[in-house]
Amino acid sequence: MAFVKRKEISKERFSLLLLDLEEYYFEQHTAYHAITTLDKKRNIRGSLKVCSKSIIFEPEDHVEPILKIPLRDCKKIEVVEEKDQNPFNECKPAGLSILCKQVYLIKECNVVAPYGVQREINTFIFHLEISSKTEDVVQTLLQLHRASCLDKLGDQTAMIAANLQSRLARSSFDKNSFQSVAEIPHMECEAEMVTPLVKNPGHVCITDHSLYFQPLNGYPEQVVQLELHRVKRIYKRRHGLRPLGLEVFCTENDFCSDIYLKFYNNSDRNDLYYYIATFLENHIVEHTAESYMLQWQRGHLSNYQYLLHLNNLADRSINDLSQYPIFPWIIADYNSTELDLMNPATFRDLSKPVGALNKERLDRLLSRYRDMPEPSFMYGSHYSSPGYVLFYLVRVAPEHMLCLQNGRYDNADRMFNSIGETWKNCLEGATDFKELIPDFYGNDPSFLLNCQNLDLGKRQDGSSVQDVILPPWGEDASDFLQKSQKALESQYVSDHLHEWIDLVFGFKQRGSEAVAAHNVFHPLTYEGSIDCDSIEDPDQKIAMLTQILEFGQTPTQLFTTPHPQRITPRFQRISRTPSMNNELSPAFTSEDSFEDLTEESKRLAWNNIANLRLMSSHKIHKEAVTGITVAQTTSSVFTTSQDSTLKMFSRDSNELQRSMSFSNMPLSSCLVLPEDKAVVCSSWDNNVYFYSVPFCRRQDTLMGHDDAISKMCWRDNQLYTASWDSTVKVWQCDSADITNNKRCQFELLAEFEHDAGVNTINLNPAGTLLVSATKDGACSIWDTNSLAQLHQVHCQSGKIHDIAFSPDSRHILSVGEDSCLKVIDVQTGMMILSVQADDEQRCFCWDGNIVLSGGQSGHLQVLDLLSSKVITRIPGHSGAVTAMWMNEQCSTVITGGEDKQIIFWQLDC
Repeated sequence: MAFVKRKEISKERFSLLLLDLEEYYFEQHTAYHAITTLDKKRNIRGSLKVCSKSIIFEPEDHVEPILKIPLRDCKKIEVVEEKDQNPFNECKPAGLSILCKQVYLIKECNVVAPYGVQREINTFIFHLEISSKTEDVVQTLLQLHRASCLDKLGDQTAMIAANLQSRLARSSFDKNSFQSVAEIPHMECEAEMVTPLVKNPGHVCITDHSLYFQPLNGYPEQVVQLELHRVKRIYKRRHGLRPLGLEVFCTENDFCSDIYLKFYNNSDRNDLYYYIATFLENHIVEHTAESYMLQWQRGHLSNYQYLLHLNNLADRSINDLSQYPIFPWIIADYNSTELDLMNPATFRDLSKPVGALNKERLDRLLSRYRDMPEPSFMYGSHYSSPGYVLFYLVRVAPEHMLCLQNGRYDNADRMFNSIGETWKNCLEGATDFKELIPDFYGNDPSFLLNCQNLDLGKRQDGSSVQDVILPPWGEDASDFLQKSQKALESQYVSDHLHEWIDLVFGFKQRGSEAVAAHNVFHPLTYEGSIDCDSIEDPDQKIAMLTQILEFGQTPTQLFTTPHPQRITPRFQRISRTPSMNNELSPAFTSEDSFEDLTEESKRLAWNNIANLRLMSSHKIHKEAVTGITVAQTTSSVFTTSQDSTLKMFSRDSNELQRSMSFSNMPLSSCLVLPEDKAVVCSSWDNNVYFYSVPFCRRQDTLMGHDDAISKMCWRDNQLYTASWDSTVKVWQCDSADITNNKRCQFELLAEFEHDAGVNTINLNPAGTLLVSATKDGACSIWDTNSLAQLHQVHCQSGKIHDIAFSPDSRHILSVGEDSCLKVIDVQTGMMILSVQADDEQRCFCWDGNIVLSGGQSGHLQVLDLLSSKVITRIPGHSGAVTAMWMNEQCSTVITGGEDKQIIFWQLDC
């Protein structure tokens, strides 16, 4: 387990887990415990720890138990003086005497076990090695004793907090701890380092080189240092329902952080966060849930990695057991001898919360829910809580369990004994709705094994609690984890994981969607349900906070619309068997082979798109170029311009061959019809012009709109025209008539209304979807068969310049005058990524991951959307790039610009 494995093995038996929850360790003194038995005196050397609610003595001899004396159980704390037979000598303080009615005996013979308890009046005498400190220690203990004996918990907490703040104020960060004398400190403040169930106060200092934390008590080390250049991720955290936490990671795909700090005020936390973020802004990319979603959809993140990232973004941390990372139950078959990952019945229904998987139990819960007064809830316990986390981890974190449960393990029959039994109880138990933790899909099986030979008790059948009983299909603990990993990454889970994400992190977490999905938990588990700072009564505030933290917390909601499904990878047509390693499956055809090679060549081209080389440039227009299209069967390039002309340029001879003008208004776009015999141009004069290439003349005119036509698309004898009159129109026209020089009959099939002028449109590769984009930043997705609007998304804060589907039609990319690139999921209409560019991008081509765009500066930009990083910028035009064309093989690009030029680019692999 990460937070246990990370700790270095220490000879010290003492741990902050020996303290009560919300207790602080202040100081330690070398001391001797004086014991008198049968007229024999002996002194046991050890360390005396002064804590906010107890006194702990850790003997150096590991055979002796650690003594923990609760201050609330102390009757008397005083200095005892050594009596000298010489009456003229001054009495010296011999030590401190503690009279108490209860003491805990811990780790006797250095064995982790439930605490022993002596409930009788005892006097303990301790001699400090530096006897001059005895008086001060006694005064400190008396003050803390008074706090522990106050009637109200709120008063106790306030008095202890005042003592802590006084200690912090009297100390400061020791700058001798800097790694280098040249370091420049930026800020210093007080904070607490958080580990599971433990908070350790001290001083934080950040310099231009490192982040430091110096514990007030010097435990477990004098200073913790993180070099800033090693930091990969930082997250703001809720801690105790307040925005005071900060977690720092020096790894990219791990849920074990390097430090978790809880600050005493929000401004200190934010100052430190922004300082680190500013330091790192040129080194790391701050990912959002949407950017991770895109990487996951594209297969660049595994299901496991994606869930880890979502947990991180949703305030889940291994350092906070009330907000520990949540993973789903995936497998529903714990009885078979073989695990069949091709059988859907093997898997749990991921569209339902655990509490809704059993219909009979759900019916009983819903009946109670309907009769319950407000605030009503379906489930009285949560799917994640500190108790559930340690239920799974007791074999590797026994001291955490003992800390949480006041020195005791749970009843042996209620412990994590069998995976199958636990799953069955989650299905049938009246109050058991827990999910899993990441460890079930990791590589360390130790949490399933009793490697420490812990005495975890005996069950009713007389058997002792040992290793977790595995399902029949798990040969051993490692095999169980390996098969669980395969199940998590299986096709079924990849197809359905988004449904579980909707429940836990998404739009079904709250509100009417949660009710419909039977996913309603106690109101106190939801973020923002209660403002603890508004509760004036300290006792009530502490009780409420304790209840919330122990009960469990629902993650921060990351998505408010349905989560898109993962893109299923294409079926591998080449099958291999042991007997025929190189034979092709019957489904494999030469056509498939050609298609695979074409896709592979495209993939190779896009991987090298940064190597585009400028071949030639030609100034053929008098104003900005607005459209570029290329004949399929000849070398002719057609361009339109705001100078109102259509130009025909030969790639073979590098010469302008024709120049045509249809009106005195700018032309906005152009396209070549099948067979390359006609070119269609759209104009600001509201018309569409059809130009016959063989006859070198205008052949037809479509007077289609009431304002300028901005863009056109063609598919299967249907012409789509977009206009500033706020409409997109679909026309039926036979390309055969046009190519045969006949007058065409234009039939209006559909008209799509918008709230603003339409600036651009595009069809998906199959022609089944159309996307339109307006001057006010909205885009609409239309079904070209039913003519229905599927989604409308306001994606840019200004005019959208260009918009296009990804090759697989799963996503849409738009660029606009707000200088942002936005990615929209077609299935859900959710905006899943926003990338701020250095300058306004005007046009682009993309493969779904990498974007080649032309900007206002005239440069071409290659951007990796998955990392949100610019790969390269290529100088090109002397004004804005306004049009772009790419061939099918993705190896040739033609751009046009405001500088009136067209530039030919070739991929240099």
